Amino acid sequence: MLEDYLEDIPVDAAAVDFTGMSCPIDLPSLPSNDSKLTQSLVQEIGQIAPWYELAVNERSRTTVGVSKLDILDAGRFLIEFIEDPSSPSPRPEFEIGPMLKCTCEDLKAFYSEAASAQPGMSSSLAVEHWLWNETVLGKVLWKLREEHLDSPDTATKFLARRNLVPDRQIQYKGAPVF
Repeated sequence: MLEDYLEDIPVDAAAVDFTGMSCPIDLPSLPSNDSKLTQSLVQEIGQIAPWYELAVNERSRTTVGVSKLDILDAGRFLIEFIEDPSSPSPRPEFEIGPMLKCTCEDLKAFYSEAASAQPGMSSSLAVEHWLWNETVLGKVLWKLREEHLDSPDTATKFLARRNLVPDRQIQYKGAPVF
């Protein structure tokens, strides 16, 4: 049942105070070639960092940290591995496959938590679509998947085939699901 209220909705939108309001992240366009990936990813992480900090401050928690790498170091390691799969693990106690998984999980969590603090990111699907289709990280992770579907390292191959990209995004792109 609808109820009538004695209050009127303000007609003059200019009178609304937008102090403290913020706008979504304005990311640069995706790099057109792979040689700019490192620079673009580091720049993108820097642009997302304030949103991540806001999300952490609002929730008093984070899921980032399993790799025990600084988030910029995590991004650099991921690019180094894509450019040279023989790159060593930044943590000697981890083999390359598990280290890649931890690094990718940290980066995805960093981006997802940052996006969830933005106005307009009201659903997990919106955050997921943004991450996989509108960010440099998404492009980097797609590249990692495509290049390591048949990796000789069992853990890296499993990561590329099963753990890296959500099946929904793989089907959205029309890529093969294993």
